Amino acid sequence: MAPLRVAALEPLTDPALAPPVPETGLDALTVGRRIRHHRQAKGWTLAQLGEEVGAAQSQLSQVENGKREPRLSLITAVARALGVTPSDLLDPAPPPSRRAALEIELDHAQRSPLARTLGLPEVRSSRKLPTDALEALVELHRELARRHDASNATPEEARRANTEIRMLMRAVDNHLPEIEELAEDLVRAAGYTVGALTHRQVARMAGDLGFSIIHVEDLPHSTRTVTDLAHGRIYLPPASIPGGHGLRSLALQAIAHRVLEHERPASYTQFLRQRLEINYFAACCLLPRSAAVEFLSAAKADKDLAVEDFRDAFGVTHEAAAHRLTNLLTSHLGIPVHFLRVGDDGALYRGYENDGVPFPEDSSGAIEGQPVCRRWTARTVFDVRNRTTENYQYTDTPAGTFWCSSQTGSSDDGGFSITVGVPYAHAKWFRGRDTRVRTKSTCPEAACCRRPPEGVAERWADQAWPSARLHAQTLAPLPSGRFPGVDDLEVYSFLDSHAPRTQGPPDA
Repeated sequence: MAPLRVAALEPLTDPALAPPVPETGLDALTVGRRIRHHRQAKGWTLAQLGEEVGAAQSQLSQVENGKREPRLSLITAVARALGVTPSDLLDPAPPPSRRAALEIELDHAQRSPLARTLGLPEVRSSRKLPTDALEALVELHRELARRHDASNATPEEARRANTEIRMLMRAVDNHLPEIEELAEDLVRAAGYTVGALTHRQVARMAGDLGFSIIHVEDLPHSTRTVTDLAHGRIYLPPASIPGGHGLRSLALQAIAHRVLEHERPASYTQFLRQRLEINYFAACCLLPRSAAVEFLSAAKADKDLAVEDFRDAFGVTHEAAAHRLTNLLTSHLGIPVHFLRVGDDGALYRGYENDGVPFPEDSSGAIEGQPVCRRWTARTVFDVRNRTTENYQYTDTPAGTFWCSSQTGSSDDGGFSITVGVPYAHAKWFRGRDTRVRTKSTCPEAACCRRPPEGVAERWADQAWPSARLHAQTLAPLPSGRFPGVDDLEVYSFLDSHAPRTQGPPDA
C-alpha cells in the first residue's frame, strides 16, 4: 500500500495576535517603517506621497503602521515615487535606523498578548515622541516580557525547583524544628492532649487566630480552600476530596499560611517551598511531635514499629503517617529512612531518603516520573493478593540491602503504593522484619528489569509498533501568576458572593 501523504501543517497562530504579512512574506510593520523612513528622508508628508502614487492618505498611514497589508503594486509605486528600489523597502535586513528599529519593537510589544492582558494603553511612536522616551518604553516592555517568562515555570523549571527543595530537606533529615515547636504550641492551646486531633480542636485553632471555618459546595475548581482575610473566614469543601486530603488537613494548611506569615510567592521555587511548609505544619498538628515520639519510642522498645499502628493511633491516612515518619525517625529515634509513593504504572511520584537507597534519577537529579525497579517492594506489592495489611520485603541493591513495608491504595488517578523502608541493620525495630520475601535489584542496569529476554527481543524487535501514551503535562508550561493554577476571577467572584454584607471586616 502506498504511504499516506499528509499536507504540511499550517501554523496555528491567531491572526488577531500577529501583524499582517504582505505578499512578500515579510513583516508588514517592518515594510511600513521602511516606507516611512524613506518618505521622511525625502521630506514628504503622507498627503504628498498619496498624490504621487494615487492612494488615500489614510491607506498609506495604515500601511506605515503595519495595520494594512501592502500589495506589490503599491510597493512598486511607492518605491518609484521615493526614488528607491522595491528591494530597499522589502530588504529583510535590520531597519534603516535605530529609531525605526525601536518604533518597530515598541509597536510589536504593544500588540502582544501580554500587553493586551495587562490592559496597557498604546503609545504612538510618532515623530513627536523623543527618542529617549521611546527607548525607555521599549526597555520597560522587554522587562515585562522577561518577568512574565520567568514566572511562567516550565516543567523543567518545576523539576529543578522540586529537586533543589528535596536535597535541602535531605540535608536536615526532613525535619523543621521551628515549625514543630509552633504546631505543638498551637495544638496544646486548642486543648489537644493525646490521640487524634479532632475537628473541634482544629476549629478552635482557627478561632484563636480570628478565623471561622465554613463548608461550602461551590469552591472554585482551581482551589482546595479559600481564605477571606477581610472577614476572617476559611472556606472548605463539605467532604474530603480525592487524594486523601481530609478536612482537618485542608483547614490546617489554610491556617499555616497565616501562622507562618507567608507572602505572595514571587517564584515557582517559593511557591513549592510554601506548599512544603504548610503540609509540614498540618502533619505536625495531626501527629504532634511529643505524642508521636512517645508512641514511636514505645513501639521501638518493643521492636514493633509499624506504619499502620501509627496511622490508626492518630486517625490519619497511611500516606500521612508514612511521610510523618520521615520527619521523626531520624531526628528523634536515630533511624535513617526512605519513603516512596509509586503509581501502578511504576512511576515514582514522590520520594524522600536519607539512608542511601538508590532512587532512579534523570540527568538533572529529579526523581519524579522516573520508573522504579520492578523488583522493589513498591512495585511487587501490586502482585500481592492480600492487600488488607502491610507487605514486607528485603531487597538487595548495589547500595546495600533494604527492608521495606508497602501498602497499596487507589485514587481517581489510579492505584498507588506507599512504601517506608530502612537499611537492613535497622529492620530489627520493625514489625515484619522476619519476612522471608527477598529480591535482588541491579538497577539502573537495563538488564535488571527493563531489557526483555534476548529471545523475546529478537522475535519482536522488527514486528512491534506500540503507540506511546502522551502525558500532556510534559508539554504545557505551569500557570503563571500570583498563585500557580489559581483562577483569580473565580476566587474573587466566590468571595464576593459569600462575604457578609457589612460595612467592613468584623472585629477580631
